[in-house]
Amino acid sequence: MAKKKQVGRRVEGWKAKSWYKVYTPEVFGKVYIGDVVSADTANMIGRVMQVSYGEIAQDYSKQHIKMQFRINNVAGDSAYTEFVGHEVTRDYLRSHVKRRTSRIDATVTLKVQGGRDIQVTLTCFTLNRAKVSQIHAIRGKMVEVVRRLAGEMDYDSFAKAAVNGDISREIFKESKTIFPIRRIDVIKTEAVRTAAEKAAAIAA
Repeated sequence: MAKKKQVGRRVEGWKAKSWYKVYTPEVFGKVYIGDVVSADTANMIGRVMQVSYGEIAQDYSKQHIKMQFRINNVAGDSAYTEFVGHEVTRDYLRSHVKRRTSRIDATVTLKVQGGRDIQVTLTCFTLNRAKVSQIHAIRGKMVEVVRRLAGEMDYDSFAKAAVNGDISREIFKESKTIFPIRRIDVIKTEAVRTAAEKAAAIAA
């Protein structure tokens, strides 16, 4: 005989859960980015939310920038987050690839003020096809500038500058004398987890 559906228990389970509003960190304006439901606030810590920078900044020309925030604190019916990375869409990158030009990439792990590590990927699009020596020079300059900027900023300030274009503009300004450059973007950032954070994630 088929078992009866335990509808009553399912309803009770949902009744035991609560909804929480999720907000970005202070550096990104403490903007509301969605809701999560949970019966235990402890289970919410570590959850990652994704949202476009266009929604946060109310600038829909920035929809191609996808940001990730991890819940690290719950107070009342509100959940607060920390920035853990961003990435631009593939469509955005493809739209900037032109014939007879060069694309120059660089990925580097940086230490910001306060000691946190963050991995950054930079991309440069030139106006014309660059020689190998010019590509090496541009890549070296990009890494040099972003490393210097990381040493001048704390984690939150660096994250904001990477997403809003401040870092890209500074690198462009210092690199354009090497070879004609169309644009430079920070196309990806990712917070590097500490050993303690990795252990906590495995334990969870």
